[in-house]
Amino acid sequence: MDILDFILVFLMASGASLTQRVCGFGFGIFIMMLLPFIMPSFAEATALSGLLAIFTALVPAVRMVRQVPWRKLIPILLTFIVVSFFAVILVKHIDSRILKKVLGGVLIVISLYFFFLNGKFSLRPSIPIQLTMGGISGIMGGLFAMQGPPAVIYFVGCTDSKEEYMAITQWYFLIGNTMMTIYRAGNGFVTSFVLESFCIGIAGVLIGLLAGASIFKRINAGHLRHLIYALMFVSGLVALFS
Repeated sequence: MDILDFILVFLMASGASLTQRVCGFGFGIFIMMLLPFIMPSFAEATALSGLLAIFTALVPAVRMVRQVPWRKLIPILLTFIVVSFFAVILVKHIDSRILKKVLGGVLIVISLYFFFLNGKFSLRPSIPIQLTMGGISGIMGGLFAMQGPPAVIYFVGCTDSKEEYMAITQWYFLIGNTMMTIYRAGNGFVTSFVLESFCIGIAGVLIGLLAGASIFKRINAGHLRHLIYALMFVSGLVALFS
């Protein structure tokens, strides 16, 4: 890696983990705005994002394990694990340039949803809803390392407190990203370049988590989210038309 790659990976990991710590989700969304453009391949970008996301979710997941409503988590998680397996394989057979443009469209759609529809409706815990959202999340996670939005829409509606919400989301991300990392390693996505980048990125993750914990007490989380959504929209346009 050259010095510019070093700096960009560090900054993106810091910003992604800070976002995750303040908003409860968004690691993959934030880091994938730039990562596909500095990694050797799109597949390696998803592999690095997933590896770093594991460690972002690990500490809060372990701390809040007793508050996880497993009945609300297991069906959507199992669906995600199955669907993401096939989505990861699909990445090998799609041109990276096409994936980047599709990613741009996905970023634009997600940013518009959270700008205008976030909180306007909620989804209660039922098996059809969990299977549907788990399937969509599996496709987005396997292809773009951005499994969060469909699952979060469901989790917001099915949890009874912010503690329960945080617990269920972190365990979803921890287990889901661990499984996808295994799939990606089996498909040759976890290369030496990914591992080298991971060593740089993990330092950024730790700094972002510490900064996020401090910022969480001082900043209006809503304002931060809207700034991130605006960045997502612009990044989506750049990816779509570059």
